[in-house]
Amino acid sequence: MNKVRLIIGLAIVTVAIVAASVLLYLLPLDVRDHSPVQPIAFSHKLHAGDNGIHCLFCHSYAAKSPAAGIPSMEECRACHLFISPNTPEIKKLMKYWEKREPIPWVKVYSLPDFVYFPHMMHVRAKLSCAACHGEVAAMERITRTASLKMGWCLNCHHQHKASIDCWTCHK
Repeated sequence: MNKVRLIIGLAIVTVAIVAASVLLYLLPLDVRDHSPVQPIAFSHKLHAGDNGIHCLFCHSYAAKSPAAGIPSMEECRACHLFISPNTPEIKKLMKYWEKREPIPWVKVYSLPDFVYFPHMMHVRAKLSCAACHGEVAAMERITRTASLKMGWCLNCHHQHKASIDCWTCHK
């Protein structure tokens, strides 16, 4: 009788382990927020959409370095000393400036350390920023629109006849 219970118990544990493994495989492992709340509600829709400011105006490093960068607080402040200085979000910006504290932006796009994504190569290839970042000019709050997984990148490289050599993207 005890032998039967032991066998049934082992069978239940085995089924539970297999079921858990299948669930882990099927569930998305990336559980980060794809549209995190930022410390300042920066509207890309207002800046890039309504006002037509090109992505490279604020992300000026994208054309010349691997990282796109974000504008310095000083650059934002310089514009907003004269543009909408009394709006609540600009007042938040000015408080960070006065305290000499960096704005703790929440990163939306990130890649594993073993992946090399040079923004400059993509800008030089005249790939639209929207190809990876979506229609940012229509977003009040940035939302990650691409999976950035290897298959997604490979599909894009195939479509644009870009190199698919491993060392193109992997360190």
